[in-house]
Order: sequence, then structure tokens, then C-alpha cells
Amino acid sequence: MFHKVIILSLGIFALTGCDAQKKSRINTKASEMQTNPKAMNSNDQKDGVLYLSEGENKFLREYQMNVTFKGVSEDSRCPEGANCIWAGVALAQVEVMGTSTRPMTLNLASADYPGKDYHQSAEFNGYILTLQDVAPTPKSQDGAKALTGKYKIGITIKKADQSTNSTKK
Repeated sequence: MFHKVIILSLGIFALTGCDAQKKSRINTKASEMQTNPKAMNSNDQKDGVLYLSEGENKFLREYQMNVTFKGVSEDSRCPEGANCIWAGVALAQVEVMGTSTRPMTLNLASADYPGKDYHQSAEFNGYILTLQDVAPTPKSQDGAKALTGKYKIGITIKKADQSTNSTKK
């Protein structure tokens, strides 16, 4: 009988210890999110810009489309700390799919460069998607290859004018 009481009290003691650990973890996470804005989800919209990490997808109910940031296929931007003649561009693949359409991959560039057929904006399902930001910027010692899997982009989505051609990218 004495052994049962000891085992029961040890079990209760262990369970209350686990509960206290969970509460302290939740409180720590909540205070971190309040003090560190970078701890917020990357898909939060700020000033109308939707931020996505590489490989992340999000369904946008107001536009009835799913947006997936597949990755960056080219990053020729001038590295930090280097002197460059041309600023370069980053080319991001964004897959979009409407509720009644097939998926389509849009190549969005960080700057318009018609000579290479790079466009900062593309049209899909009556909306214009524009690449606003690509982060991080390459460093001169590491180059763009070191950033694979670490990219984040910011895009805006606006209703297209009815007068524009819907097949134009």
C-alpha cells in the first residue's frame, strides 16, 4: 500500500512538472513574438506586400488562388561590398493556381529588363502579380549559391485593368 502511494505521488509530481514546462514555453514564445517582429510568420502581409519563404505556399481567399514560391533560378544581383557596372536581377519562380485553373509558373524578376525577357510583373486570372522584394542580398565572399533555400520574396497582387490583354505577361 505504501508503494502505491509513493508511485502515485511521483506520477502526479511528474505530470505537474510537464504542465509547468509547457506553460513556460508558451509564455516565452508569446513574449518573443511581441518583441521580435522577425519571429512572425513570413507569410504575413505588410503594407499590401505578401511575403513568402522559399518552398512556402499560401491560399489567398480574396483572390481565389494558391501562390507558391518555388525558388530563385538566377541571382545576378551585385553582391554587398562590391562595385558593379550593372545592378543585376534576381529571377523568382512563383507558381500560381486559381480555384478553377491549372497551375502556372511565373518568372518574376527584381527589375524589368526587356532585352532578356525579364519582367517584374505578370498577369494571372485577372490579377497582376509584381515582385517587390528579394532577400537576402548575396555577399561578395559567398555568392548567390550560398543563399539557396534561404530566399524570401515580397509580392503584391492587384486587380488588372479590364482594358489590358489577358494573355499578356
